[in-house]
Amino acid sequence: MIFPSVSFAQTDTAKKLKEVKINTAPIPEVQSIAPLQKISANAFEQYNAFNVADAVRNFSGVNIKDYGGIGGLKTISVRGLSANHTIVLYDGVQLNDAENGQVDLSKFNLQNVQEITLYNGQPPNICQPARSFSAASVLSIKTIKPALSSNKSYLITAGIKGGSFGLFNPYLLWQQRISNNWSFVVNSYLENANGRYKYKNQGDGSDSVRTRTGSDISAQQIDGALYWAKNDSNKFNLHINYYNSDRGLPGAVILYAPPTVASRLWNQDFFVQAGYEHTWNNGFHLLINTKLSKNYLHYLNPVFLNIEGRLDQHFTQREFYQSAALAYRITNNWEVSYAIDASLNDLNTQYNFTPATPFPIPTRFTLLNVLASNYTIGKLHLQGSLLNTNTVESVKIGKAAPSRNIYSPTLMASIQPFEAPNFRLRGFYKSIFRNLTFNDLYYEPVINPNLKPEFTKEFDLGATYSKGLNGFFNYITLTVDAYYNNVTNKIVFIPHDPFNSSVTNAGKADIKGLDVGLKTQANLTQEWKGTLSVNYSYEQAINVTDPASSNYLNQLPYIPKNTLALNAGIDHGHLGVYYNQVLSSQRYYNNNNDSGDNLPGYSISDASIVYRFLTKRIPVMASFEVNNIFNKYYSVIQSYPMPGRSYRISLQITI
Repeated sequence: MIFPSVSFAQTDTAKKLKEVKINTAPIPEVQSIAPLQKISANAFEQYNAFNVADAVRNFSGVNIKDYGGIGGLKTISVRGLSANHTIVLYDGVQLNDAENGQVDLSKFNLQNVQEITLYNGQPPNICQPARSFSAASVLSIKTIKPALSSNKSYLITAGIKGGSFGLFNPYLLWQQRISNNWSFVVNSYLENANGRYKYKNQGDGSDSVRTRTGSDISAQQIDGALYWAKNDSNKFNLHINYYNSDRGLPGAVILYAPPTVASRLWNQDFFVQAGYEHTWNNGFHLLINTKLSKNYLHYLNPVFLNIEGRLDQHFTQREFYQSAALAYRITNNWEVSYAIDASLNDLNTQYNFTPATPFPIPTRFTLLNVLASNYTIGKLHLQGSLLNTNTVESVKIGKAAPSRNIYSPTLMASIQPFEAPNFRLRGFYKSIFRNLTFNDLYYEPVINPNLKPEFTKEFDLGATYSKGLNGFFNYITLTVDAYYNNVTNKIVFIPHDPFNSSVTNAGKADIKGLDVGLKTQANLTQEWKGTLSVNYSYEQAINVTDPASSNYLNQLPYIPKNTLALNAGIDHGHLGVYYNQVLSSQRYYNNNNDSGDNLPGYSISDASIVYRFLTKRIPVMASFEVNNIFNKYYSVIQSYPMPGRSYRISLQITI
């Protein structure tokens, strides 16, 4: 010791500083190597969202195909590609439908949803099931996981929604901690509605208003999840989900005359899935998922031109799915992964379209393998993956589709060009393969024996800007992405009704587009806060198959060139008032692009008021929503009119 220890008596110099209140807001996530859009549970009321389809309709590049009514089928199309190009993940595991390849988003309520994220290309996390790499876009639904305080072992949320169309929708969400490591969540709801709504005939020169009938729904769903976590690096989950519904499917309004009898659809869907995740200190990351599912569908068309004079079909599809992914962090800036998925799907029915054409009863085995790598060098982030898709099919009757073995590469990159991390550039290339569904191959009213699989090459170049502010604005985020999709053997569905569509290859298609997103939050006064979100999309999706064809350079069906979604809101303590606007330009319902094949554009406005308060220390939330404020009459699908003005009121308590 060079200097001796010397002790001095200390004088108390502490001063009491004035209290400083800090008012900040989380900045929306946009700085990702792959374009992403996210909506969290606290924003569902702001967007007048009743189900998952309502929550994502405001995203850039998204088209929701909607057959109308509260129980109408709703599927998602992203950047001009069909719904089959978007996979839907439920807590990391795909909601698969081998029959038609599309997920009806109206089936999923929002009471147990924590957040919904749409990725273009694929999720940036490379330790994922191989299926997460197997589509042009991924819609990820994450449910609520128990986050209970140490002094309270449970949380129960109960509510009821009611309103137009005879809506009655009670729900219950129960979160419970069993021990330090175990907890569970149970979510259930009932949905009943008569589905009757007003619509106006269009194109006949009259202003007659009719009532849409036969669109009633009675649905029940229960979802249970069991969680075990030793720590954040070692955890397990088990999900069980059951959905049951009975709903009407009114037919097309043709020549201004509504159908006399509606078809009906019954669904009974069940799945159980389990996942285990473990991260070691030595850099290994393991992810295992297992799923068993059984979906039963009963479709009845009481008036059909066949020998029986009706179409009464029962389909049962089953799936066994197993996935394993292993990632290893070689260095702090380099990670590699390998994932393998295996699935077995079958489809059975007792129905034959005609006595001479019995249903083939197909079975498909699919094996997916993917190698992926993440590498960061300075301000440059690189990601690449190579997916192998191998399918083998068999049928009990007739001829099976040929086996397929396809390789699909993806390259992604982002760079921070300046010292400040606010601004970044990004881009990706992805080649992806869209296999044919069982309906494409074996369902007689739809089947096209000359149909070919669809291949897509995606190109994206974009920029993101994100910054937290301390003045009038709390933050601002801006994203701009230009994209180009080159499609070979483009598969186009022309919907006549939900279960009687035609399918064909449009040949080659070029899809060029621009997605722009802006979000900000401002302190309007000391007590008032304002939020604004704007998403705009431009999309030119044209047929480039044959220069000699009359359809050459025509816009593809059901793709508007311009869409705009705006959401604005103000919050004052416990009160929130929100306004939502969705605009879509005109589009065509076939590839002819004639003036008579035109679906007019529309502009729909919604508004909601949300009030949160305490009564006897019990949190209560009440909301009132008006959808389609100005009572606009429009259609998303030709001859399927959408509802006019409607109302919804909600009351929810948490104990």
